Amino acid sequence: MYKYDNYDQALVDARVTEFRDQVARRIAGTLTEDQFKPLRLKNGLYLQLHAYMLRVAIPYGTLSGAQMRLLGDIADKYDRGYGHFSTRQNIQYNWIKLEETPDILA
Repeated sequence: MYKYDNYDQALVDARVTEFRDQVARRIAGTLTEDQFKPLRLKNGLYLQLHAYMLRVAIPYGTLSGAQMRLLGDIADKYDRGYGHFSTRQNIQYNWIKLEETPDILA
């Protein structure tokens, strides 16, 4: 099972800070959907007909119990209480609000 070290966490924190600003600019209308699309895709966020879908990568497809519980907490707090494991070893949340995505990624 993969565990982030301090360097990994610093990279994630910087990326989340940048994405939080990009989301705020999209909501404010200073970024168009065409401008925002490559930024959201880089962070695993896809626009579906009914809502945004967030795909979270699971390195090597292996999780600890604590990591599984955290993914369940994300499903309860930000989705409809469930997520879908994909054939590519990811978990997908299908009812995500755009303004909450940076908090999930953090």
